[in-house]
Amino acid sequence: MLLVEAQKAALAAAGAAKDAKAKEVVVLDLRGLSFVTDFFVIGSGDSDIQVQSIADKVMEEMEKIGTKVLRIEGYREARWVLLDYGDVVVHIFHRDIRSFYNLERLWWDAPVLEGSYPLENSEI
Repeated sequence: MLLVEAQKAALAAAGAAKDAKAKEVVVLDLRGLSFVTDFFVIGSGDSDIQVQSIADKVMEEMEKIGTKVLRIEGYREARWVLLDYGDVVVHIFHRDIRSFYNLERLWWDAPVLEGSYPLENSEI
């Protein structure tokens, strides 16, 4: 996937997560910081059913734009669903799990793409 395409895919995934009522959706630009992926999309839900619903909406939208999921982890348990699209990795957390792992803090130096949930220094 080209970098421009990857960024568009990340923003499409974020938009789909927001449409599914995901909370605090953030897109982190990991280009130059990670060899694993270029973008993280992070969001959360308040229940297991909502986490699965958000993941379903993201997968549906990504398929519409021609981006196939390479790997899905955690869908059945719905505590932390990981959707791997190669250059874009989507993390949908249950609210409590998100605060425990705090990926935004781990990747504090990653730029946050415009349109993401605003992060304050106190949240990082």
